[in-house]
Amino acid sequence: MPLSCEPLCHFGGRLYFTSFPHPAPRPEVLNELAQDPVNVPDVRGVPRGSSSTTPEDDERYWYFTIDDQLLYLSFFQDWGPLNLAMVYKACILIHEILQDPAIISHRIVLYSSSDPRKKANAALLMALYVMIVQQRPPWEAFHPIAEVEFMPFRDAGRGRSDFNLNIQDCLWGIYKAMQNGLCDMNEFDIVDYEFYEKVENGDWNWLTPNFIAFASPVDPAWLKREKDKREQENQAVLPPNSPTKVVALQRKLPTPFQSCLDYFERQGVKLVVRLNNPLYDAQLFRDRGIEHTELYFDDGTNPTDEIVRQFIDMADDVIERGGVVAVHCKAGLGRTGTLVGAYLVWKYGFTASEAIAFMRIVRPGSVVGPQQQYMYLKQLEWTKWAAVDEMRKLQKASVLTATKLVAPVTPPAEIEDEMDVFTETTTTTVVTTSTGSVAVPPVTPSKHVAAAAAKAYAIAPPGQPRKTPAAKRVASDSDAEEDDVLPALGAVHAPARRNKVKPASARSASQRAPASEQRPTRVTRSAATVAAQKVSNVLGASKVTKANGQLPNKIPRLTKETSARGTATGSRAIPLPSAPTATTSRPLRPRQPGSPTPSRLPTLVGSRRAHHNSTGSVQEAPAAAAAIAKSALAASGTWVANNASSGVTPASKSERPGLRSVRRRRSSFSSADVVA
Repeated sequence: MPLSCEPLCHFGGRLYFTSFPHPAPRPEVLNELAQDPVNVPDVRGVPRGSSSTTPEDDERYWYFTIDDQLLYLSFFQDWGPLNLAMVYKACILIHEILQDPAIISHRIVLYSSSDPRKKANAALLMALYVMIVQQRPPWEAFHPIAEVEFMPFRDAGRGRSDFNLNIQDCLWGIYKAMQNGLCDMNEFDIVDYEFYEKVENGDWNWLTPNFIAFASPVDPAWLKREKDKREQENQAVLPPNSPTKVVALQRKLPTPFQSCLDYFERQGVKLVVRLNNPLYDAQLFRDRGIEHTELYFDDGTNPTDEIVRQFIDMADDVIERGGVVAVHCKAGLGRTGTLVGAYLVWKYGFTASEAIAFMRIVRPGSVVGPQQQYMYLKQLEWTKWAAVDEMRKLQKASVLTATKLVAPVTPPAEIEDEMDVFTETTTTTVVTTSTGSVAVPPVTPSKHVAAAAAKAYAIAPPGQPRKTPAAKRVASDSDAEEDDVLPALGAVHAPARRNKVKPASARSASQRAPASEQRPTRVTRSAATVAAQKVSNVLGASKVTKANGQLPNKIPRLTKETSARGTATGSRAIPLPSAPTATTSRPLRPRQPGSPTPSRLPTLVGSRRAHHNSTGSVQEAPAAAAAIAKSALAASGTWVANNASSGVTPASKSERPGLRSVRRRRSSFSSADVVA
């Protein structure tokens, strides 16, 4: 029986993806049929630079699926994308299958049912594996499935879906988070993630190393006391104020609330932002040294610009000081995701679709209903806020720097026939101010300033009257004065400057002089000597500056270029996702004492694409393939052994590796909570 599947999408090396008509056959059946040489599937076009994918008679395929192992737990009609723990498990499973010596000579095919939901989730997992583990950029990870039609993801609301997310949004959201140090899969703790996302354990997730999104804690005893207090106030009776009663209520906190308080205190949470009606006493957080603030707006609605601006300012202030911000509404999904998404757009340049996709992978259900369109419409405005804030920050820094270096100084007394010339010097000037003496470093003029100064000093200065109390003399061209007059510097004389002359009525009697007493422009020997010395000093300083290589207007080049694979690629160089710059990276959250050591993702898996390996062949001999698998296992160290227990059942002689069973969690809100 021939295989009735869609043409295979080649992701490079031995990885392929396809889908079978629903319901898809079992992997055992497909692997048995694949042994027949007649059942050779077709292959779609492959990325540029890959080797030929023309099937050969001796090629063998091995099929596996995750449709029945990784299940999305929906809130209403939402069905994906799968959460971060499932992405982590899929990466481990695919890596172990690739390293299995028994099938090292087979091509590995991840297949799914033709059901549009399962098909989109499986294709996204394969693309994420290629981007995260093999460290390829998102455009290369999406290219093999670019021609395949997929159903877009929808929100968890109960209204009509009118905002769609696609696989590209999810890939770019994770990619930007990795670039900015917001998602490091090597530091991901799957045990903590699956434990604390459950409602009975607190229902919270780390969106980034500096943001925690969680559902509102509930204190029934406090709610009852507040209700009785309001009833007594309505009856004009003062409520009892017993310290013993308050302490007793604090000791009877629900287990999830008590766990939340202890965990936040250990993890360095500095600010809790509440967006819903109070369901607990905020003083409980303040007693732990955690600041608490209120930014309420109705469930299912959008925040005002004042609320968004206040949230961004508060959160950025805490994060810049190394703290963690915990945000919650009633369920920790809609209002919480909207404000955190606004911060991601403002701080890191996410688009609205990328921010929503990233947050839904980390915390499924984030951003509900009209909040999606709100983020889409506001993303450009938030980007403008970021540009204005950055400009103001730079202006403030420049003003502070100028205030520290420049101080008003009384100029020294002028020496006759000498002027100060700005030249490069190595001596430090000491400026005395009211607060003390400040050492001001020397200032080196740029080449443009030096050239302009040289041209300015090359112009002949105007003649000056003799400083003598004798009576004014009339200029004459006698031979006696010819020795005391020199021509201006240079062969070309500068044209005479025309000064604005005041009317005769505006001049005083002492300023009025007959035309016979006005003298022509004169240049003395001393003035010419000083001007020549200035020109030589300026030109000499410019040459020294250029000779020393200290041209301040030159833009420094980048020291190195890295690509998404971690190697220099010339003009195609792109930043490494796992190594963000120092200005954008954020410190990872501290590990909880006593928690198990987090698993590490595998290093770059060797690809058989032409621009990755020297051979460029897809099919190799079994002996050579076994040698490659052995070397890959040795290179990965103990990664597979340390991670098999976290998400994958180890392989045995009779069974292939498979995923562990999914632990379901209860929904954090009921059907009435979505529209409440």
